Amino acid sequence: MKLLLDENLSRRIVPALLDKYPDTTQVALAGLEGYDDKTLWLYAQQHDYILVTQDSDFHEMSVLYGFPPKIIWLKCGNQPKQIILAKLLDNYTAIESLSTDAVISCMEIY
Repeated sequence: MKLLLDENLSRRIVPALLDKYPDTTQVALAGLEGYDDKTLWLYAQQHDYILVTQDSDFHEMSVLYGFPPKIIWLKCGNQPKQIILAKLLDNYTAIESLSTDAVISCMEIY
């Protein structure tokens, strides 16, 4: 299970996520900084990523297009990177369930 962190999430949390989420990366680290949402969507789809974002546009895309990719929508507002990291680590079991669920395309974390 690997995560693709959207551009608005710090790349500095990637190393701390790798134990639980191997092959996780962030948009800029993947060479996709500044690309549009559709391109990021397709990249996540083609590379089997779960897309982690604070952007409602990806939720809307999941409603229109289904999955993959699965979406983790962080609805906690702008938080320090330690809080975002803790939310992703603390919700590992739920995120793991999302990754294999045949119906749910988007998970909201507050």
